[in-house]
Amino acid sequence: MSCPHVGSANLSKPSPTDNVYREDCTQCFDSVDDPAGLDVCLKCFNGGCAGDRNHAKLHSTSRNHPLVLNIRRTRKTIERNEPPLKMSKLAIAAETESDRYDTTLTVKCLECGIDSLDKEDATIAPVIDAVLKANTFSRKEEVKAWEQELTSCQHILTMQQGEPRKIESQHLGHCSKCDLKENLWLCLECGNLGCGRAQFGGVSGNSHGLAHATETKHGVAVKLGSITPEGTADVYCYNCDEERIDDNLGAHLANWGIILAEREKTEKSLTEMQIEQNLRWEFSMTTEDGKELTPIFGPGLTGLKNLGNSCYLASILQCLYDLPSFQQRYYGDKLGPLPSVSDPAQDLETQLRKLGDGLLSGRYSKSDSDVFASEHTPNVPHQKGLQPSMFKHLMGRGHEEFSTMRQQDAFELLQHLVKLITRSKHPAELGDPTQPMRFVMEQRLQCLSCKKVRYSSNEQDSVFIDVPMEKLPPAEEGQEPKYKPVTLKQCLDNLTASEVVELTCAACGSKDGFTKRQAFKTFPDVLVVNARKMAVVNWVPVKVDVPVIVDDEPFDLDEYLSKGQQPNEQALPEDESAKNKAPAFVPNPEALAMLEAMGFPRVRGEKALHATGNSDANAAMEWLFGHMDDPDIDVPLDLGASSGGAASGGAGAADPEKLAMLESMGLSVPRAVKALKETGGDVERAIEWLFSHPDDDGADAVEEEAPAADAGPKKEAGSSELPAKFQLQSIVCHKGTSIHAGHYVAFICKKLSEDETSWVLFNDEKVVKVVDVEEMKKTAYVYFFTRV
Repeated sequence: MSCPHVGSANLSKPSPTDNVYREDCTQCFDSVDDPAGLDVCLKCFNGGCAGDRNHAKLHSTSRNHPLVLNIRRTRKTIERNEPPLKMSKLAIAAETESDRYDTTLTVKCLECGIDSLDKEDATIAPVIDAVLKANTFSRKEEVKAWEQELTSCQHILTMQQGEPRKIESQHLGHCSKCDLKENLWLCLECGNLGCGRAQFGGVSGNSHGLAHATETKHGVAVKLGSITPEGTADVYCYNCDEERIDDNLGAHLANWGIILAEREKTEKSLTEMQIEQNLRWEFSMTTEDGKELTPIFGPGLTGLKNLGNSCYLASILQCLYDLPSFQQRYYGDKLGPLPSVSDPAQDLETQLRKLGDGLLSGRYSKSDSDVFASEHTPNVPHQKGLQPSMFKHLMGRGHEEFSTMRQQDAFELLQHLVKLITRSKHPAELGDPTQPMRFVMEQRLQCLSCKKVRYSSNEQDSVFIDVPMEKLPPAEEGQEPKYKPVTLKQCLDNLTASEVVELTCAACGSKDGFTKRQAFKTFPDVLVVNARKMAVVNWVPVKVDVPVIVDDEPFDLDEYLSKGQQPNEQALPEDESAKNKAPAFVPNPEALAMLEAMGFPRVRGEKALHATGNSDANAAMEWLFGHMDDPDIDVPLDLGASSGGAASGGAGAADPEKLAMLESMGLSVPRAVKALKETGGDVERAIEWLFSHPDDDGADAVEEEAPAADAGPKKEAGSSELPAKFQLQSIVCHKGTSIHAGHYVAFICKKLSEDETSWVLFNDEKVVKVVDVEEMKKTAYVYFFTRV
């Protein structure tokens, strides 16, 4: 059947820079595996579901793009009378998508209602072919997930190889010092073959390659089993103790008679083993008697697929969408239709609502049909898991760390998401879902000489607790150190304890110092606590597992409420010289010297000591690691500066000079104002933001600032009403020695039925009911408490 839109559509093939969404819908998680399949727009390559929600029709109507390619995929049924053959080499018999799935393609015109246009039409056929061959959006992200950002080094660039010779094949069969025939590393300088270090997953190694490098000072080696005909391989520099890239690997191997085109990859690369290790951290996925925990399904029990080092994202999202404020804001009938935007995958509101529907509706919480459980296999059929590729790309865009596929700190991600969501638009009737997390901390300073006081307050959305670390005597020699358990109350007592700081009093001029104490001025509805358990080993921060005991019963925070200024207390004067100016700050000389010895600039050291109480270099260092990306990190400490700005939730008035600079580049005032607001007033970052947001006219920034002059005093976040009782609702746990490696999971207390409440483990796509969560509570990294 003919369609008038085919000739007038002006279709073109997707370019390498175009995103092709041919796996799941950009507005929900319906995919090509659903019965109705996915409609891919042949004009802009947006993916829209074709089922009962029919987001494809919504897109077609709003954009006037009627022609779509419907892709429907069904799993092939393979009957095996015998068990599958064991694979001996990674490069052999790799299963392709066509081996696993049958794919049905149909060209439709949604405006005419025609469901079977000619796929061989000269206008349509080349576009369809290009769409099917193009890398999908998620595939681009997966490619990044399996690649580290590696560089070369001076030892590779200046390497002097020995006289060229061909190493006989029998000499490439095993280590020169032992009989190992796998995990072999070739020294690129002299041609010696030595075994590597023992690796995760049972890969043997006696470190003879390392011994050779130590003895001869030959630092550069390549793993033989990782070499591919395309020229990629594991290259390691023992001098740097880092994995590297050798841009001249082909020539360096040819020096020893090894030709790239003749090589075949037979072993996993270091990156593949690292990712596998991250994915296989055990988080009590079995019961005490060794049986696998049974997966559970239903609304609010949907897992998230690991995109490669994305467990930090999955665990935080599960905890956030367990909060009532997030459920009301991003899921439910009150929301109305989705925003009408040109690219739903690049719209934060759309992607947050997509996640809300995916995680909370139960629509996608079902057993993975690709996993068959029987008495012959130990596998328990878990969920397929939602793939949050679009959201991950969107929330990380322009961020130095979250835009990569490296493992990240889950708590830093939480802070980043709170900032993004706070800055986005919210309907008046729904409000900002992060507001229940906000509260006010009050700081009290009292001069030791004249006893005058000053109170200052700061709005926060989370609180750090430094966990006391006391090693226990080892039960056996050589045993890993264990630490004395501490209670949550001990940590909160330390947080709110008085300390002496070295400051000069602006009232009496005394240099005796001040006592400083912080306490809660108000309490939030949701208290987020980050437990810092870091020790410095050889100048490197290492995470240690200190058990923190948290009771199941609600606990009282009344004693941590600030009493405020008392009638008998005299405030420090607010004269012109002292107005808006804190007492002169004198950094702790020993702590500052230690930070400078670590390589931190003096300005950063002073800022960190001021922010952490001016007493502990370790606490200051932790603060610095968490604020490296602050735009004003190298601006000298100015205690007289106003405390507004983006950091406190609002941008304030734009700097006229910075505004003029952006206007001189031909930018409109609204766009310039919004760019400065979004980047904390940093001009360079504002320019980058403008290039990455070409369609944003900045009108909302002007609208937000317009009523500011008439607005009354801002309502203080949180509540000071007592009693203030809190109960643990969810935790994010981490295993590994660094918060930037290892694996994250979430444990959430869920109401499974009218009569049953239980802790549930969210380990990426695996969602299981757990009986005992006590050990995990002790080693949690982020706690979410709800007020009861």
